[in-house]
Amino acid sequence: MGQTAPVSAFLWITVVSLAAWCWLLLCQGFFWRTDVRLPLRREPEVWPPVCVVVPARDEAAVLPASLPSLLAQDYPGRAEVFLVDDGSTDGTGELARALSERHGGLPLTVGSPGEPPAGWTGKLWAVRHGIALARARKPEYLLLTDADIAHAPDSLRELVAAAHGGGFDVVSQMARLRVESRWERLVVPAFVYFFAQLYPFRWIGRPGSRTAAAAGGCVLLRAGMAEKARIPDAIRHAVIDDVALARAVKGAGGRVWLGLADRVDSVRPYPRLGDLWRMVSRSAYAQLRHSPPLLLGTVAGLALVYLVPPVAVLAGAAAGSAPVAVVGALAWAVMAGTYLPMLRYYRQPLWLAPLLPYTAFLYLLMTVDSAVQHYRGRGAAWKGRTYARPDAVPDEG
Repeated sequence: MGQTAPVSAFLWITVVSLAAWCWLLLCQGFFWRTDVRLPLRREPEVWPPVCVVVPARDEAAVLPASLPSLLAQDYPGRAEVFLVDDGSTDGTGELARALSERHGGLPLTVGSPGEPPAGWTGKLWAVRHGIALARARKPEYLLLTDADIAHAPDSLRELVAAAHGGGFDVVSQMARLRVESRWERLVVPAFVYFFAQLYPFRWIGRPGSRTAAAAGGCVLLRAGMAEKARIPDAIRHAVIDDVALARAVKGAGGRVWLGLADRVDSVRPYPRLGDLWRMVSRSAYAQLRHSPPLLLGTVAGLALVYLVPPVAVLAGAAAGSAPVAVVGALAWAVMAGTYLPMLRYYRQPLWLAPLLPYTAFLYLLMTVDSAVQHYRGRGAAWKGRTYARPDAVPDEG
């Protein structure tokens, strides 16, 4: 009798986990599907002018693989690249000029914004400077792209055609991240999977939907909407600037689209677990609005949804409880099944799917570590630059 009650209670917990997975499978915007790609494209009669803004801080290692792809854009209209050297110490600005002279292509302007004033986080001060430089060219669109993003030759053309065809103020693509090292294979596809679970791409582009997000590595923004939504000034405190940008645009009445990229790739390596850990923990607690209740709820939710199924299989087998093991196996199977499309998108072996609970546990630890760093007063950090704790100033993002 003493063992029956705990087994029965754990069975119910496992049933709740299975129910949660059934709900996620069918009711969370089909987040697990990877077929949300650039929407219907319609080429404009006259191609509008575009300015490309690239914030760059100590990016000499990746610029040779990314900047030439921007300079080589096959765009029928007028386009120009503005690279903002944000206090680099590795010769980023000089290398950018040398690459431009060597490769030719679109005109390149290299600017420097100086040190950011208090209250500006991440790369947003550099983005502001780049937009200010671009404004003199009177662009209709701004392409905000990170220095580690390599674009196919028709990337800009396709983005503009998608914005024109769909009437979107923001068209953003989630760049395909690098997956070469062991840890990248384990962690990176899950990163995009979890992001899509939080912000289902189908919901973002739906008229009237409140869900808003963008992928900061590749954001085509209508210049008029940037002024209307006061970007980036209105989101200057935001640590997760891409999501804040999308919310600001939707708040100003704009339309936003986000999907997976086919030929927009990040060339930045994350070879060690520590590299990926810092990438996630830098903003994980900010995602939870620095709220202890949300942190506790997230930890409990991750444990219930991702950790209970494999534990149930093992515990059910050890205790001789077939119902616990079977229900846990069903929940685990649904979980792994929803992960398969993302593994296919990243061209990774499908046997990684059952390891998703282990990866989720790593993300749980990263989230907790993000909170610990916050309360130790270390604040947000970007490229070696540390900022005041986010709760020291109001976050308008």
